[in-house]
Amino acid sequence: MIRTVRPWWRRRTLRTRITLVVGGVAVVALLLLARLGVTLLYTTLLAAADNELHNQAAVVVSRVEGGMAVTDPSVLPSIRITDTAGTPVDGRGSLPVPARAVRDLAAGRAESVVSDGAARRWVADPAVLPDGTTRLVLASGDLVGGATLLARAAVGFVVAALIVAVVVALAAWSATRAALRPVDRMRAAAAALPPGRRLPLPVAHDELRALAEELNSLLARRDEAAARLERFTGDAAHELRSPVASIRAQAEVAVAHPDPALVDETLRAVVLESQRLSGLLSDLMALARADAGQRVDPEPVDLVAAARDAVERVTSGPAPELLAPGNALVAASPAEVGLVLDNLLGNAARYAATRVRIEVLPAGRWTRLVVSDDGPGIPPADRLRVFDRFTRLSQEADGGHAGLGLALVAALVRGRGGEVTAGESAWGGARLEARWPAP
Repeated sequence: MIRTVRPWWRRRTLRTRITLVVGGVAVVALLLLARLGVTLLYTTLLAAADNELHNQAAVVVSRVEGGMAVTDPSVLPSIRITDTAGTPVDGRGSLPVPARAVRDLAAGRAESVVSDGAARRWVADPAVLPDGTTRLVLASGDLVGGATLLARAAVGFVVAALIVAVVVALAAWSATRAALRPVDRMRAAAAALPPGRRLPLPVAHDELRALAEELNSLLARRDEAAARLERFTGDAAHELRSPVASIRAQAEVAVAHPDPALVDETLRAVVLESQRLSGLLSDLMALARADAGQRVDPEPVDLVAAARDAVERVTSGPAPELLAPGNALVAASPAEVGLVLDNLLGNAARYAATRVRIEVLPAGRWTRLVVSDDGPGIPPADRLRVFDRFTRLSQEADGGHAGLGLALVAALVRGRGGEVTAGESAWGGARLEARWPAP
């Protein structure tokens, strides 16, 4: 049943679901109120009937206590007189009341008894005869009129509850429609907005204004992502065009002018351009995976051991100096830490004159990796821009690099909740710092 209803419920509109919920709650609440009203009416009718019967019994009790015979024919037919055991003593035959009901009557409780298809209400009052004997004066009344009144009242209450529930449901439908109309207008406006435009904010500081602000923030992120993608696509196409054009030109020259003396030189140049192209493509793929959030679950990685391995992979420039404790863990993946170290060390080795230093510094909830060199350094105005993609400063314009290394470092570290910064080393060169959260 639930499996059938749940898909149906999910396909309904928000307005329909709110209306159904409000209408259902109204029906249940009003039916409960109707039942409570009928119960109160029933209790009130019984209390009134009991009071009237006690008044009738009190008249006979006073006469019996005054010496009137219990078999006096002037006693009303609705009045019966019994002993304390419930045995009739008025000479009118058996009592149409069960023994259990008689005991309850003798205890002072009123009883409703159904006899011959008719419901009657019975009450009992004690009377003490002049000789000290105790008798019970029982008074009864017909409940047919009260039952009819209760039935009509119950039907009226139920009908009124259903009508009011329908009215409440219609009011909920109208109120929900009116409340969602600004949302519909906002949705239509958002769909028709050109790039760079934002939704107008409502004057009232309510949920709709909060929704408009969130939509404007989403539109800003969309425009920023679109601009970044367009810029990245253009830069990537430009960077890829250079090695491809170089390889093609050299191959065309070699084909057009076959010279055995130039074959080795041409092949070496093609190999270098191919390596440059392969590295550029690898960096682009790594950045694309980082942008898409395709990361493995983080695990504790020993940054000191990874730094030692990265130092052994350095094949050019000054030999890096490693300053680190016994071990320091970061929450990342081994492949990401290796890429970060390779790019930072490669950048430092490319521009260092005589010194490259690696420092691993545990700092509470964070673990810091600092790579310093004594090269030309990074100007203060470019220390934020240096982590953008395809950013190449003047001193690295002739290096033949696409400017993706530090961008990849920033994407990998920030993707794990860390941060990267650039500054000046103690020797006047570049100081690049990556900070990861500890496991």
